[in-house]
Amino acid sequence: MNKKNDTSHVIPMAAAGTLDGLFRERVKRTPDNVAYKAYNEQHGNWRDYTWAQIDRQIARWQAALEKDGLQAGDRVAVMLRNSPEWVIFDQAALGLGLVVVPLYTQDRADNVAYIINNSGCKALLIDGQEQWQELQGVAGEMRSVLRFLTVNALPAAGSDARLKWIGDWLPEDGGTARHLARDGNTLATIVYTSGTTGRPKGVMLSHNNILSNTESALSVLATGHDDIFMSFLPLSHTFERTCGYYLTVMAGSTTAYARSIPQLGEDLQTIRPTMLISVPRIYERIWGTIRAKLDEGSPLRKKLFLLAASVGYARFEHAQSRAAWQPSFLLWPVLNKLVAAKVLARLGGRLRYALSGGAALPPDISKIFIGLGLPILQGYGLTETSPIATANCPDNNIPSSVGQPIPGVQVKIGDKGAVLIKGPNLMLGYWNNDEATKAMIQPDGWLNSGDTGHIGDQGHLFITGRLKDVIVLSNGEKIPPGDMEAAIARDPLFEQVMLLGEGKPFLTVMTVLNADHWQKLAAACSLDAGAPRSPQAEKTILERIAAQITDFPGYAQVRRVTVTLDPWTVENGLLTPTMKLKRTKVMEKFNAEIDGMYAGH
Repeated sequence: MNKKNDTSHVIPMAAAGTLDGLFRERVKRTPDNVAYKAYNEQHGNWRDYTWAQIDRQIARWQAALEKDGLQAGDRVAVMLRNSPEWVIFDQAALGLGLVVVPLYTQDRADNVAYIINNSGCKALLIDGQEQWQELQGVAGEMRSVLRFLTVNALPAAGSDARLKWIGDWLPEDGGTARHLARDGNTLATIVYTSGTTGRPKGVMLSHNNILSNTESALSVLATGHDDIFMSFLPLSHTFERTCGYYLTVMAGSTTAYARSIPQLGEDLQTIRPTMLISVPRIYERIWGTIRAKLDEGSPLRKKLFLLAASVGYARFEHAQSRAAWQPSFLLWPVLNKLVAAKVLARLGGRLRYALSGGAALPPDISKIFIGLGLPILQGYGLTETSPIATANCPDNNIPSSVGQPIPGVQVKIGDKGAVLIKGPNLMLGYWNNDEATKAMIQPDGWLNSGDTGHIGDQGHLFITGRLKDVIVLSNGEKIPPGDMEAAIARDPLFEQVMLLGEGKPFLTVMTVLNADHWQKLAAACSLDAGAPRSPQAEKTILERIAAQITDFPGYAQVRRVTVTLDPWTVENGLLTPTMKLKRTKVMEKFNAEIDGMYAGH
């Protein structure tokens, strides 16, 4: 099938109307096709679910939600790992006109309570015992919640009368799935993202915001019934939710839910997906594993691998009409058989494309995979843009860029190099936060992304930095360092603080300790005051840091710290005359220590 030309399987936005209308239309068109694959722990096998089967479950959940008295406009939260139940809950809620608030499964209990209270959620769906134990301490604070639901049965019901296992909550039959008639501009979801104050802000997205973004994405990357997506990025991440969920419904593709990141390699070989959606961190991990094995192996093996990647990338540039044919291309059949095909086989051997977003993918890693025959397409956007603004397409892929604006979306460069975005995918605003909305969206309708960049000759966007100093981890999460540094510095133990983590898997801190306070802490904790960088000292200092950043999102955790007792001053070149920290100079001075904190990751 020529997917590029055949769009008969795609449900147009106009036919869908709303996100639940999109699902209803898919059920009508291909009821018996496989919609989802999920691993059944009890029976130890993968199970298929058709669109019609999922639709029947949606009706059951709707009947139960109606019985609990939930009405259109009410907010409900989901805190599950990726699974058919996530989709069922989402679709059941959307069909009744409810507003879905996704939560990260690993988020801290106090942050969950904040989001629930800020959005006024009336129901919260969680996995089971482990999550409930974490949330029990703040359950009393979540006064808006009428119902706590668990997918897995709890050993003991607990003292909260609002808590119910879905096995006791769902009726045997829910009849026909409901789809409340409404305008596509109606609020569909509130997605909380970190703000500059440390507290997350609720991004309000309408049905049309997401549907328009999905339709545009499909026009860039043709996808069909015979495609299988491997889903492992959290569905609470808007990139995964739009591209790995709603897009697959619009195209009629199958989605397989990976069991876990540690089991991803095994799942890839079992499912053999054709599409992969990820943040850069996953590609970095795969490359790290390959590189470690190359370092352990023979020099000849490493040389052969690098030759295959180099020749393969040259072939890619030639195919993109950016470079001439080379005689080395004649080696490709052999290099492919000995190297490239074996690497791709470990990813299932059928991947047509791999999508990368959420943070910048290092160009050298992108070139390695593209050279081995895995076309990585990098895109760009924000939760506030539903999320895609630009994307590379298969026949016009510049790996160092984040692609061209997708259909219907406009991108331009404003003052100070700011990347400005306009289109039907722009959020409705921030929930109960007009001030933040006005700061983000200009009066003329352009959204200021906060990133800086330039547009190349072919219209590709190149991101060069950020207007405000924000750290973006390799999984795409954003942390404003100034706010967190100020919070840590509230503890008198810390004289000066610098947060690190740009493009890295976790946050670390460089800090100057107050000598007097350090002496007192060392004595109180039986630590060697002369060894502030010992493992025991680091553990104690990390605990002090953690105590200061409890108001920040759960993913904003500091894993490592390097301390010094020598102050950063104007005289030693680490401060400006106005006493501002010279971050690049500090990083240069402590380069070895910083590398040590990230060694092995």
